[in-house]
Amino acid sequence: MSTDSELIGLIDRPDAAREALANVIEKGGHPVAVSDSVDALPRDVVLVVVHARALSLAAGVELAARWPVVMVTEGDESAADSAAMAEAAGAGVIDYLPEPLRQAPLLQQMIRRIARLSHCSAEQSLSRQRLEERNERLETHLELLRLDQQAGGHIQRRLLPLRPRSEGEVSCDYWLAPSLYLSGDFLDFKRFNDRYTLFYFADVSGHGVASAFVTVLLRYLFNRMRLAWDGQNPEALPANWLSQLNQELLDTGIGKHATLFMGVIDQQTRYLHYSMGAQLPMPLLVADGKAQPLAGEGMPVGLFPDLTFPQLGCELPASFQLWLCSDGVLECLPGDTLTERLADLTCRVANSGSVAAFIEGLSISGYLARESEWLADDDDTDQELPDDLTIMTLGGFVNDNA
Repeated sequence: MSTDSELIGLIDRPDAAREALANVIEKGGHPVAVSDSVDALPRDVVLVVVHARALSLAAGVELAARWPVVMVTEGDESAADSAAMAEAAGAGVIDYLPEPLRQAPLLQQMIRRIARLSHCSAEQSLSRQRLEERNERLETHLELLRLDQQAGGHIQRRLLPLRPRSEGEVSCDYWLAPSLYLSGDFLDFKRFNDRYTLFYFADVSGHGVASAFVTVLLRYLFNRMRLAWDGQNPEALPANWLSQLNQELLDTGIGKHATLFMGVIDQQTRYLHYSMGAQLPMPLLVADGKAQPLAGEGMPVGLFPDLTFPQLGCELPASFQLWLCSDGVLECLPGDTLTERLADLTCRVANSGSVAAFIEGLSISGYLARESEWLADDDDTDQELPDDLTIMTLGGFVNDNA
């Protein structure tokens, strides 16, 4: 970094001494703008050398507020003048040098040092200004992103089924809270006809925009499957749909996979046909106050090509509850191991009876209002769940309004 071409101002009375002082500064490698007043100085000077005889104290203080100032003197000033110079130094004058013509090398070195510091200060000021501008643009972009995600969350929650909801002798309720604005968890519950009720429960890997887009794709494919189904072979429908989803997710190429559970409830035979893809925690069937995990296992959906998924099923008791939870619930349960947390989950499900009672028992008191806000309006809270959290229950063969 060179400061040799930077303009130095000199304020002094016009005489031979001023010319000699200007010559000393020029020999130090700097052009000089000579003046006998502050107003006549060029605006692009980086440093002003002021002779004490040429400027009043008030003018020196004003000058020091605009430029770095070095004061020089012939060395024979009175004590009063020395006191005035000390006061000026306290008001902002950078340096003071007596008899500058006798100490020319020192003056030149002083000017180079101050000019270099001034140059660094100017660069820092410019960098600070640029940083502030970039921070402002970043904050604007973040705000736009937040508004976009809020809008996406608003659309996503409109795609969820109404709650609680009953279809024939089967009812559904759920609690869904995203970790921030958009959720990678999703579910749906639809009546096919008087006999069959279809539902699915999905937990897409990650959370945020990409995962939320996958949930929209799942809803579209679920509705397409439901409209295309002829009501035959309900035992094969869940496994076939998971196979189709697996290929669809691979074809998108976005690198997302999901754990999925799909079921078909036959209200006539009181039977559940289902298939699953790496569901964790396992769905829990509650009957007579006891909770038991459903049997079966399967690979995640969207990871490997040409997968087949199991055709599973079980009889449903006259009064039952089926609970499905995303793995975000495990973050809210006590226990040091997965086994301990799953055991705690099973116990809570058996004793809860409803989604609301289950949520009240979790250690997430700071987030209890979050899901209702997410379903009702934009969420302005700064709190953030560790992961998307969703609980879904289906109750069968009882009339809740009786």
